Amino acid sequence: MNPPMKLRNYLRTLGLLVLASAASAVAQEKTPGAGNEATRPRPAVGARRVPQLADSQVSKIERDVTYGKVGDVELKLDIYHPKNGSAKSRPVAVYVHGGGWTQGSKASGAGMVALPELLQRGYLVASIDYRLAPEFKFPAQIEDAKCAVRFLRAHAKEYDLDPTRIGVFGGSAGGHLVALLGTADASAGFDTSGGWTNQSSRAQAVVDLFGPADLTLGVGGANPRLGENVFGAKSRDDEVLKRASPVTYATLDDPPFLILHGDQDRVVPLAQSERLLAVLKKSGVPATLVVVTNAGHSFAPAGGTPNPDRKEIGKIIADFFDKTLRK
Repeated sequence: MNPPMKLRNYLRTLGLLVLASAASAVAQEKTPGAGNEATRPRPAVGARRVPQLADSQVSKIERDVTYGKVGDVELKLDIYHPKNGSAKSRPVAVYVHGGGWTQGSKASGAGMVALPELLQRGYLVASIDYRLAPEFKFPAQIEDAKCAVRFLRAHAKEYDLDPTRIGVFGGSAGGHLVALLGTADASAGFDTSGGWTNQSSRAQAVVDLFGPADLTLGVGGANPRLGENVFGAKSRDDEVLKRASPVTYATLDDPPFLILHGDQDRVVPLAQSERLLAVLKKSGVPATLVVVTNAGHSFAPAGGTPNPDRKEIGKIIADFFDKTLRK
């Protein structure tokens, strides 16, 4: 029996999310190295890598810092230290990569466009890896993202960061995860693994780049098993999809949101970000949606030159963090 139309649509878009980075123009090769294939980051096809950084922007990069451990799996992040700004109590921007929850790494993703601008303005930037599906189903991904924020708070003195000024940003699946970081508090049950559970995982500002916000809508297809492989969902009405949706948790005490989305996105429809904006505003949360014209998924050109362009998007993200984390 053929699945209902709504379910087919749901599965089609979830399947396309696995190819979320393919719209980017820059290809990325697989990272060599030994280790358990189930826990090793898998580069997303066509994902954008870390941009070239000037000596004037970054003082040092700490790679593969262990921020938590789940069973035998060590969770890693990279920390970029800025040259500019005060050496004490810097604001922090935590980056969460995309890749359909099944691939990608802390060295790639559309949100990396903001890295040079954030460093230039004196932000400490942490880019995280997290457990990937299908080896690790949801909520492993958000549990790891929350663990990373808790780790940074627990090590504020060591890294000269301000634990009261933590912003998060991410694209596609990473946008979904940072939106959950912004809306889902400890009562959602995502703060129980990895370590540092005496710390808060709440962010003070969220930048969501074209992330799915309501998984109960018609978002899904190319791989009919992806919904089950990532979320364990048996159908479009499965309760886990509501639990995985950022819109489920929006309340007045959520941090300010900046949402950016291409008007020609065929992977995650613009309607997803419009839905998130409406729910946040109804809840009394400060939220802004910037629609990037002539842009598909990952802000790839679609029908013209994207406006704003990638460099301008990096500045928009940094301006938002300045407004919310430096006030």
